[in-house]
Amino acid sequence: MTYLNKLLVLSLFLFTSLCAENKTDTNQSPLNPSFYSLNISMNYIDWTKRTKEETHKKDFSYVELEGFAKWDRAEFYMFVDLENPADNYSDTSPDNKRYVLKPILDIKLFDTNFYLHVQDYMFYSKNFYVNNLVIGLAYKLETDFGLWVKPFIGSHIQKSTYYNGDNGYIGGWVFNYNFEVIDAKFSLSQWHEFEFNRSKNHYQLDDGTPIGDGKSSGVQGALCVWWHPMDEITTGIQYRYANHKLGYKGYHAGYIYSIKYNF
Repeated sequence: MTYLNKLLVLSLFLFTSLCAENKTDTNQSPLNPSFYSLNISMNYIDWTKRTKEETHKKDFSYVELEGFAKWDRAEFYMFVDLENPADNYSDTSPDNKRYVLKPILDIKLFDTNFYLHVQDYMFYSKNFYVNNLVIGLAYKLETDFGLWVKPFIGSHIQKSTYYNGDNGYIGGWVFNYNFEVIDAKFSLSQWHEFEFNRSKNHYQLDDGTPIGDGKSSGVQGALCVWWHPMDEITTGIQYRYANHKLGYKGYHAGYIYSIKYNF
């Protein structure tokens, strides 16, 4: 990892320790958000048979640390993943240990529901690395019945093993809906991203042969159902999908089984 990436990882752990000092205090300051959440989870992704036949993907487990903080004029979200935690970093992909980091910062613009949106997805392995930086705008809609939605769009700047430079645009949304069934607490959520106007150097050779994702556009995301049996525990299943994304042509998908401990 670069020095900046290490600082971002450190910032999450610093953020969690600062928040943990006083969870109930609602005084607003950069180190004291009005709301925060933090969890650690164990996850297992089970790719479909078709996906495993058409790509070199294999099922794997990962540990995730996830945090969110909210202030009057800003929101910050981040997760850190350790994939194949029991394996060796020096092994050959897809059997090797891998690292993922994704911070998202939204800063409110004046007295509106529009935000300056900055997100970065960072993936590191022995054979491949990628930084997908997005800078743009987001809009947050909150309701009184447990639903909030945040669409966004921004310019995509990529740095990776095979391509560096501007790589089109990324738009998408995140939503969450909390509901109850016979006094049991559930939530339905989704994150979805749509890439378009990619650089030809990223998906096509000079002779027109498709490489990697194979098209100038692609989508990816996950649709998730969560059960909250108690405050400390959340468990659920996610349908993970991608089309002309994650370095492969065509559609591929899998299921992620997760259990979280909420601090």
